Amino acid sequence: MSAQPWKTDNWFVSPWNFEPAVREQLHFPKQIKFHDITLRDGEQQTGVIFTKDDKIRIAESLAEAGVHRIEAGMPVVSPADTAAIKEIVKRNLGPQIFAFSRCMVDDVKRAVDCGVSGIVMEVPSSTHIIEYAYKWPLERAIDLSIKSTAYAHEQGLEVVFFPIDFSRADMKWVLDLILRVATEGHMDALALVDTFGVVSPHAMQYLVREVKKRVSTRLEAHFHMDFGMGIANTIMAVAEGVEVIHSTVLGLGERAGNVPIEETAMALLTLYGYDTGIKHEKLYGMAKLVEQLSGHKVPANRPVVGDQLFQIESGIIASWWENCGKDNPTELFPYRWDLVGQPAPKVVLGKGSGIDSIKSALKRIGVSDATEEEAMSVVMATKEASMATKQLLTDAEFKQVVAKTLPAKAASIA
Repeated sequence: MSAQPWKTDNWFVSPWNFEPAVREQLHFPKQIKFHDITLRDGEQQTGVIFTKDDKIRIAESLAEAGVHRIEAGMPVVSPADTAAIKEIVKRNLGPQIFAFSRCMVDDVKRAVDCGVSGIVMEVPSSTHIIEYAYKWPLERAIDLSIKSTAYAHEQGLEVVFFPIDFSRADMKWVLDLILRVATEGHMDALALVDTFGVVSPHAMQYLVREVKKRVSTRLEAHFHMDFGMGIANTIMAVAEGVEVIHSTVLGLGERAGNVPIEETAMALLTLYGYDTGIKHEKLYGMAKLVEQLSGHKVPANRPVVGDQLFQIESGIIASWWENCGKDNPTELFPYRWDLVGQPAPKVVLGKGSGIDSIKSALKRIGVSDATEEEAMSVVMATKEASMATKQLLTDAEFKQVVAKTLPAKAASIA
């Protein structure tokens, strides 16, 4: 095993990630926690509906994966949500259980009744969304926040203040609002909320630094993926000292979704050498469970949990696998399949197959004496069959191709 952080038995990434000039820019906190919001923000993705039993199963899976906090839902949404939150709390799974609420005392009362230990409290924070979307007087947002956060604190809840549309607000206005809530109400932590995923990674660094000039409370990152920047923004934020990451399984969430736990946890582990305590080998199984219960089909090439990440079709890559894959798999893959709970690599057959793929497949079905010319004829027939269906070949289809292309070998096919 290499002593270098970029090359271990489980992964092989760029050594440049660990250059002193790079590392000196990073200011990670001592501990980074994952606050999972699959059961609340994840369910806000269009068409996703979780039953009470679904939510319990997902919460159990999150706990097994080592997630630090679970936002179990928003009690005001429905009696079913309330029942699910209560049951998750009752099971004492290990992670802290939070509820989500508006900055309204009645919402807080419902959360208290569920038995949660913490609450994430939302309020609109940009003047334009308060005026246009909510049609409130500006002072109302402040008054509601002060009154309700103070009440939540009085009830013994850990309070995370959640200013909606933080990232499009005037900086002075929103920080003045936050500081009034912190001093006149209560705030244990502040969520930096990029509701519409509109902050660039470079601006995120600026945002965190500006907030830290005026706010000494723990900071949390809640970012959306509308421009695909959520993971990069999250890592920029924690590299500036933000301590909690709000994420969902598979990146489920409103519009383009929230920051996915899978890519974020793996990037921190392998690219930065930061182990958050997540059990990475549970990621694939957890993703498959949420895929099943949400009805949200996961693209086969999705990072970390896609089903085809460790399938090899290209003839060149199949040759690499044959030459060194079994002894040095991270020459072909940036991390091992079992690190994230994926099945072992498999050479599959299709248009991209080469001679080494076909020779290996022929041996696997019992045809071990094919000549080079015969193997090449099977290569071409395999490509044609795959192009005709625009799909990979199953084992049965490959056997049919071999029997048709090499009829003299048909009796040898296992």
